[in-house]
Amino acid sequence: MELTATYIVSQIFAILMYVLLASTYYLKNRKTVLTINILAMVAQAISFICLKAYTGLAMDIVAIIRNIIFMIDEKKNGKREQNTKRDIIILAILYVITILLSVFTYSGLPSLFSVLGTFLYTYSVWQKNTNTYKLLGIPTSMSWIAYNIYIKSIFGGILESIVLICSGVGYLLAKKKTSKQEEIQPNTQK
Repeated sequence: MELTATYIVSQIFAILMYVLLASTYYLKNRKTVLTINILAMVAQAISFICLKAYTGLAMDIVAIIRNIIFMIDEKKNGKREQNTKRDIIILAILYVITILLSVFTYSGLPSLFSVLGTFLYTYSVWQKNTNTYKLLGIPTSMSWIAYNIYIKSIFGGILESIVLICSGVGYLLAKKKTSKQEEIQPNTQK
């Protein structure tokens, strides 16, 4: 790894991406999570272009498309607690697009860590539940840490480790809040 201007630019955009992404683990509003995530994916795409990390770039394209679809769907059909058949079809289409793009950009087995991270993250935001999002942030981050190591993105690896901690802390805080609410309102069913 040579310390070139292009590499430095890639790391600046990696830092921007991770600042934006880490903030989403503390948000409660799904639309805000998706919007900030789109901005994060644009920053990461620029970083991946600089690093010639084309599988990661393809996964960013999937992520941007995914978030836009989810936002349009919620605006058009309203917020729903349960996924419908249409939601399942959308998830399947996103997974097919992910697989197709990964076939065209495959650059060795480690490049598939970005694909795994995309699969996990897509499922987590598809759930419409911020607690699931926070929990699945843990294996998602582990996948992206491995990918960042593979593409030699120093800040990507370091900052994804911080995101891993943020998602874990965010999940534990949400779980603690849920436990406190259950103590206040005990289950009345027998």
